[in-house]
Amino acid sequence: MGTTRTRRPPTPATAERARSLVTRGGRAALVGTGEPEPCAPLMHHTWPDGTTDVLLPDDHPVREKARLAIDGFPVMLELTGSTPVPLPEPVRELLWLLGRLHEPDPRTGRDRALRLAEKAPHPNLLDAGRGATLLRLHPSSAVYSDAEGCAPVSPVELSAAEPDPFCRVEQVWLEHLDRAHPDMLAALRRHLPHGLRSPGDAAGRIRPIGVDRFGLRVRVPASGGGTQDVRLAFSAEATTPAELQKRFAELVGCPVAQQP
Repeated sequence: MGTTRTRRPPTPATAERARSLVTRGGRAALVGTGEPEPCAPLMHHTWPDGTTDVLLPDDHPVREKARLAIDGFPVMLELTGSTPVPLPEPVRELLWLLGRLHEPDPRTGRDRALRLAEKAPHPNLLDAGRGATLLRLHPSSAVYSDAEGCAPVSPVELSAAEPDPFCRVEQVWLEHLDRAHPDMLAALRRHLPHGLRSPGDAAGRIRPIGVDRFGLRVRVPASGGGTQDVRLAFSAEATTPAELQKRFAELVGCPVAQQP
């Protein structure tokens, strides 16, 4: 006798979701340093394989620990991805990079700062070598977590993965959709589980929290209070902006695609 299983909507692989977070950037904090509070760098940039450059004040205790460590100072870097629209619980995804923090020699540090200025310009880079030091985290392992699940991802897998085609435009696209087209979001109720379909007030309306090539993610009021995140799958994978518009129009029920 066969078994019946609920078919889960397709989602990007863990390494792809992690690589999309790295590509978008996110709030960074060094934890597990022995300090009472997480260390927020003056700036940071994570490269495709998870290697991360962090800028710390020269007098910061973590910088001193990295400088004195012969084989690097063991730390964990936490990258936080937030929802593209303001919400009471904005944390959407997390990537933990475990590795060792190294301080390069002054010449290598200057070269890295110049490379970063071209790749990821940031005003605080002007302080490198002038009251701040650029250090590098070499990851040995990583763990990614979001509403789809939590799983390890190696630096090799992270580097080999391609970011989602819409990860760089997601913020602007969903901000506009949330602000200017709440009617379109309301039309998505018919796709929700039955217990979530009753309309709520303005404060409890459907909010978009993510989009990728396989679908749209929304946050909706849950019965008894609180919220629930739901993935609404596209009819087919979208790889271009035109396909994204078409797939979204299908979800909304528009006869033709239109720009939200």
